[in-house]
Amino acid sequence: MSDVYHNSKKKDRQINQLIAQLQPLIKNASDATIIVPLIKEYLDVAVKNDDHLVKLTAIVQRYISTKQTISGADGLLSDEEKQQLLRVAEQTLSAELTDELDSIEQESDALKRRIENSMNKTKKDVNE
Repeated sequence: MSDVYHNSKKKDRQINQLIAQLQPLIKNASDATIIVPLIKEYLDVAVKNDDHLVKLTAIVQRYISTKQTISGADGLLSDEEKQQLLRVAEQTLSAELTDELDSIEQESDALKRRIENSMNKTKKDVNE
């Protein structure tokens, strides 16, 4: 992983050197319109490369983590702690779902009353 960091820093230095070498070549606007896109492309490539390196590093870390988990070396939580977390999550989710269902039922009842009121008003208006 340190190689990724060092390669990235080395590339940054190379790009900065390239920019420093190209700056004296820019004497007017037409020179800038030619050279600046080149510099931009170098920077874009460096950013994309760094992004790919970060993604690759994340994949390697996940692989190592998975390998440790499979071998039983994860050591973060005991089985009892995992079960306790699952129970707490289930209780919390159950309570939230119950509250949400109650809220939906109240809204449904309110809508039914509004529909009835509207229908009664419409019938009354038609009869008059």
